[in-house]
Amino acid sequence: MIFLFACKSESKKSTSENQGQYITVLGIAQDAGYPQIDCNKECCKRFYDGKELKKLVSCLGLVDKNEGKKYLFDATPDIAAQTQILKANHLINDKIIDGVFLTHAHIGHYTGLMQFGREALGGHNIPVYVMPKMKSFLEQNGPWSQLVSLNNIELRGLQNDSTIVLNNHLKVTPFLVPHRDEYSETVGYKIEGKYKSALFIPDINKWKLWDKNIVDEVKKVDYAFIDATFLKEGEINRPMSEVPHPFIEETIKLFESESKQTKAKVIFIHFNHTNSALLESHALKDSIQNLGFKFAKEGTNFQL
Repeated sequence: MIFLFACKSESKKSTSENQGQYITVLGIAQDAGYPQIDCNKECCKRFYDGKELKKLVSCLGLVDKNEGKKYLFDATPDIAAQTQILKANHLINDKIIDGVFLTHAHIGHYTGLMQFGREALGGHNIPVYVMPKMKSFLEQNGPWSQLVSLNNIELRGLQNDSTIVLNNHLKVTPFLVPHRDEYSETVGYKIEGKYKSALFIPDINKWKLWDKNIVDEVKKVDYAFIDATFLKEGEINRPMSEVPHPFIEETIKLFESESKQTKAKVIFIHFNHTNSALLESHALKDSIQNLGFKFAKEGTNFQL
């Protein structure tokens, strides 16, 4: 199967060096994807009726054509499709992927590692960047421990706020965020290129629980891919305190007095199947975009 996506650029820089380093959106849905299993509601019925396209699970690709390298941020259940997109539409080199940066141990963010194992790719020392608790979890629990013992993956340790230098022009820094850390800690990432930088925070509890101010952090970068799992309270038929996330409505309120230039840095991502912002077109989504905010779309590129 060949995956074809229109790739758009969010940068006006035209130097050949800058054109070769960029972030590409490889998925936008919450961990369970879209459509979600056993969902017979209108949100997923739109897919089965042919009114909406399938949406892959939230994931960013980092492509460096100057160095011939490509990286994933999170290993999702859709990793087979996402690595194929990278190869078909962005960069072919001698590796399926040059590294994977994991955010945490919830199903949409690390279970794609299984595709590197004996039953599938049979990978050889694929670099997987992990925080300490995540590293211990993978080493001590099957089937993930088999990936380590068979050298399908090579775990590379990360530390909070400690920068990994990929090359002269690309750096990655993990930072802890509050979330439901049953098996591992949770991190977001700052991705820095020669000209521009980005935040990636697909999962976090409420913004007020973080020891940093999200508005201040967004102002420091050029792009901010942030948690937009739910649009508002009451969206799902269960206590939403069981799955805490900042509602899009809450995030918009925090940026209410900020300039349109600052709002335009916010790129919502990681949409639950119930979230109308996941749809290709929706009146409420349009109104939010009119305020200046953006919504991640598969196939869009952001130059670094």
